[in-house]
Amino acid sequence: MNAEYVLAGIVLIPVVILLLLRINAAIVFLSLCLGDVLVQFVSPDANQFLALFSAHVPKGIDNGNNTIKILLLVLPVILTAIFMIKTVSGYPKLILNLLPALGVGLLGGLLITPLLPSSLSHNIIDSSLWTQLQQTQDVIVSVSAVVCLVVLWLQRPKTGHKKTKHTKH
Repeated sequence: MNAEYVLAGIVLIPVVILLLLRINAAIVFLSLCLGDVLVQFVSPDANQFLALFSAHVPKGIDNGNNTIKILLLVLPVILTAIFMIKTVSGYPKLILNLLPALGVGLLGGLLITPLLPSSLSHNIIDSSLWTQLQQTQDVIVSVSAVVCLVVLWLQRPKTGHKKTKHTKH
């Protein structure tokens, strides 16, 4: 399979899922950022912990591959997506949700591609589409972060007090 198609799938599938299930993509983006922090700071300890129980570790999970890193990266995203299904209501909010969803897809592609099995990741990394994506990663991260913050700020509850009728029963 062509590496550009695989990379496009890695980027576009989360976007489509977020939009179809009406999941708040700004919060998913922040969960993806949390997953990256977990990969950076927790994965070495997780690998050492698994090494203690290497006889009991399922086949396919070991210190030499990135399975733990992929799990730490995507687990917060998956859990957040599950808990946030149908949290975007109305067509205008759904259209506004497209921008953070694109940020999730693009940043997710940048973060997960190097962690994929080496044969697949090398094919993707050698492609021209990956080069373009990597050259714009600063813009992707900064614009996505700002867009997600603005979307979250726009969703804050209104501060006005509603007048309620008090009736005696």
